[in-house]
Amino acid sequence: MKYYISTAIAYASGKPHIGNTYEIVLADAIARFKRQKGFDVYFQTGTDEHGEKVSKKAMEAGISPQEYVDNVSREIKRIWDLMNTSYDKFVRTTDAHHKKVVEHIFEYLYNKNDIYLGSYEGLYCTPCESFWTESQLVDGKCPDCHREVQKRSEEAYFFRLSKYQDQLKKYIMDHPHFIEPVQRKNEMINNFIDVGLQDLCVSRTSFDWGVKVPFNDKHVVYVWIDALSNYITNIGYDPLGSSEEFTKWWPADLHLIGKDIVRFHTIYWPIILMALDLPLPKQVFGHPWLLMGQDKMSKSKGNIMYADDLVEMFGVDAIRYYLLSEIPFANDGTITYELIMERINTDLANILGNLVHRTISMVKKYFDEKELNNKKVKEEIDNELIEAVNDLTKKVDQKMDNLEIGLAIEEIFEVLRKCNKYIDDTTPWILYKNENLERLETVMYNLLESIRVCAVMLQPFLPQTSEEILRELNTNYKEEQFLENNIYKVKDSKPIFNRIDIPKKLEEIQKGQDKNVLG
Repeated sequence: MKYYISTAIAYASGKPHIGNTYEIVLADAIARFKRQKGFDVYFQTGTDEHGEKVSKKAMEAGISPQEYVDNVSREIKRIWDLMNTSYDKFVRTTDAHHKKVVEHIFEYLYNKNDIYLGSYEGLYCTPCESFWTESQLVDGKCPDCHREVQKRSEEAYFFRLSKYQDQLKKYIMDHPHFIEPVQRKNEMINNFIDVGLQDLCVSRTSFDWGVKVPFNDKHVVYVWIDALSNYITNIGYDPLGSSEEFTKWWPADLHLIGKDIVRFHTIYWPIILMALDLPLPKQVFGHPWLLMGQDKMSKSKGNIMYADDLVEMFGVDAIRYYLLSEIPFANDGTITYELIMERINTDLANILGNLVHRTISMVKKYFDEKELNNKKVKEEIDNELIEAVNDLTKKVDQKMDNLEIGLAIEEIFEVLRKCNKYIDDTTPWILYKNENLERLETVMYNLLESIRVCAVMLQPFLPQTSEEILRELNTNYKEEQFLENNIYKVKDSKPIFNRIDIPKKLEEIQKGQDKNVLG
């Protein structure tokens, strides 16, 4: 079974903040989960490197656009790698192969009369690279980024979106899970499709940093065809003849994107695919944002956190855990230093880390270097724990199938909580004191085996932590069910996550920020 998942390609205008980074971590968790379930996974990400904004930033930096995007793309890839993401391909829209296929796509659509030459006059937002009508503005500014717009007029090629409007609406209505969550689907239908689609400007003449229109080189192919086509150009599509690789992987199973670019991926992109006579991706998920307090992160507001800074402070898996568990399926999440540390202390240090360290330490204390077996001296309380462990796979699978990643993690932590309660209820120290050793060995076996299953289930979300737990348990078993006849000879354990002194750490962070401001 194949599974093709993509993120949106990050715009190569600057360093990605933690809100941008959320998407790649979310996609990675899904990709790792699918691999664990036996799927043949292709996970694609990368950078969108053309456009007027890049051209301007390169000019301001006194370097060529290519040198500028080389630097930014390298930085984005560094952060994706830092977050331990398992992408199969990191694509760049400046790659020669991509540019060649984009030229072929543009010419194919032109020859099909789905692209025509006209002129455009409208209100243009440079940061978003979007034209807007007066009625679409909010308080006279761009509805997406709330910045000033300028009047622009230029010759341009247009793509006949309007021609495919009814076909797209029928497809969306016939495929209720094509756009998720459902409110994104309703927004697209009510605010765009039912209002009437305007033909789309797909070339520009006011800058030249982009793929040239093959038959009119004063035009460059605009972002909609250039960037969106990355999902097919990099797996072997070409209107002049596609490869076997393309047949294998397309259609994509999931495009994972931010909620602010749902329109581009559920209106523009599907219609481009319809014009190319290609099947549509099976699902587009517009994930929510990660907010600083109540605000979207932006450099202009000075409210940005970066992944590399957070990883240096708290570690990779702690930040992965916060991102994946904090943001619900459809609602925006919030990030602050205090919230990160509270989650680390309550969930990672107390519930998970303390359980693992406490359990292994008891095994070492009570059984020394002896191999530990399941003596099966059972009580009803054992059955309750084992049943919870064995129900976990079904519950996590269901949540992951619905892309409810935070809830899937919560199911695992619920079992970890039960393990902690099981220790309190069975009191291994009293069993040891009373020399009830076969019952004690059963209890410790049940804990080790439950922790093992939870560690396996955590692998997509906290891969380094999962690996460390399994190393301390000294087991290679990756089954997602409770095994009755495992054998344990555990290794020495150290706390996987340490509790943080929050006031002290906040003071350290503030001093660091003050130092940076003072230079």
